Amino acid sequence: MSVVPAGCERVSRVDSASLTKNEEGVPVAPMTPHEEAHDTMPRWVSAVITVLSLPAGPGIILVLCPWLITHFQAGTPPWPLAVRVLGVALIAVGVLVNVSTFARFPVEGAGTPFPTDPPSSRKVMVGGPYRYVRNPMYVSYFVAIIGEALLLGRPALFIYLLAVVVFVVGFVRWWEEPTMAKRFGAEYEAYRRRVPGWWPRWPRQTA
Repeated sequence: MSVVPAGCERVSRVDSASLTKNEEGVPVAPMTPHEEAHDTMPRWVSAVITVLSLPAGPGIILVLCPWLITHFQAGTPPWPLAVRVLGVALIAVGVLVNVSTFARFPVEGAGTPFPTDPPSSRKVMVGGPYRYVRNPMYVSYFVAIIGEALLLGRPALFIYLLAVVVFVVGFVRWWEEPTMAKRFGAEYEAYRRRVPGWWPRWPRQTA
């Protein structure tokens, strides 16, 4: 990942006449009060908020809702052992990827997972699982829910998965991506062209 000097991500979305230069001579757009407050957020604060947000994301999507549907009771008759083992593996992969994506916010994004104002991320995150797919957090939800359905042998969870996919894809398509494009301009557009949105792919080699 190349280091992008602070402020470069805002250059493409402001009038050039309003730009100033930092000590390195890089054009910098003036921050809004919200951006100034978020830019000074200590990393430990970002980490604490990120940890506290886990119950609001994975806790609801991967624990509460599946429990309300199934009470975590396996279907009868139980599905074959190989299918249940695959379910456990998918749950493990989904959880690991999910935790990894949450960790990127304080480490790389200088923000929090909440889609709020100030922005959830002050930088385009391209490291960790974001190297392979643009929406690793959402993909990890899908994978884990499939795993739960296979482990418990409950087809109802596939219907729940479909509802989650429709909601999340709509949210990304109609709100998140336009917001990211407006916030980060050419930097995000380049990332979007380089990395697929939903199907993980090995990073392309660049010269």
